[in-house]
Amino acid sequence: MTGKCILITGCSSGIGQDAALTLHMRGWRVLATCRQAEDCSWLRERGLESLPLDLASEASIAGAVREALDLTRGGIDAVFNNGAFACPGAVEDLPRAALREIFETNLFGQIDLTNRLIPAMRARGTGRIVMNSSVLGFVAARWRGAYVASKFALEGITDTLRLELAGTGIQVSLIEPGPIRTNFRRNAIPHFERHIDRDGSVHRDFYAGAMHRRLYAPDKARDRFELPPSAVTDRLIHALEARNPRPRYRVTLPARIAGGLRRGLPTRLLDAVLRRW
Repeated sequence: MTGKCILITGCSSGIGQDAALTLHMRGWRVLATCRQAEDCSWLRERGLESLPLDLASEASIAGAVREALDLTRGGIDAVFNNGAFACPGAVEDLPRAALREIFETNLFGQIDLTNRLIPAMRARGTGRIVMNSSVLGFVAARWRGAYVASKFALEGITDTLRLELAGTGIQVSLIEPGPIRTNFRRNAIPHFERHIDRDGSVHRDFYAGAMHRRLYAPDKARDRFELPPSAVTDRLIHALEARNPRPRYRVTLPARIAGGLRRGLPTRLLDAVLRRW
């Protein structure tokens, strides 16, 4: 794959970092982006090219795309939209500011970045666009409404983009992971603490009990079916390198089970199952 170039978002840790390092070792030219300068420096020390990019900022996206296209002379072959975060809390406790914040990064920033890269892919007649969604992009879960909404929206607009780009040589895929061993839960804490009025909520007992235990659990307290980030990278490699990539890749057993339940159960019965998760 020497000579192929990919831009990846959210490379400071977890899925994005594993994807960047693995693809670099496979011979890809990787433009790994992070919000924090120190994370970019860490990646550069390991031989990768790294650019600052904040998906919540239109100016940051525009600047990163200009730099990326200049560095590659318009030769970006793929983009992996991975950067995202969660804001736990009941839907009735979500202020408008929390929804606006999560959509800026998880949806608007992803599409803004992608749309700025598509013209260069069109000009070359080839490209791969891979969106990192979630099992919560096709089934709902209690207390995760903001994240669920952003991922459902991402799936819908990605499906539309795939239809619109048919015949251009640009392939579009979704990856839908279940539980993956990352800092995702820990990274959600500041958003939860900033936006959710825990003491004033009718759900305050849940927040103080089960939610607190889940969010603030030590790293060793893992989900039963959790897989390492490399499980996502394996599917990403297929989406990037296969002649005919799949529209969807479901990662982890819970994601595959949820897909089957979504297809096979009527809504009321599916709701009964999801209320137990």
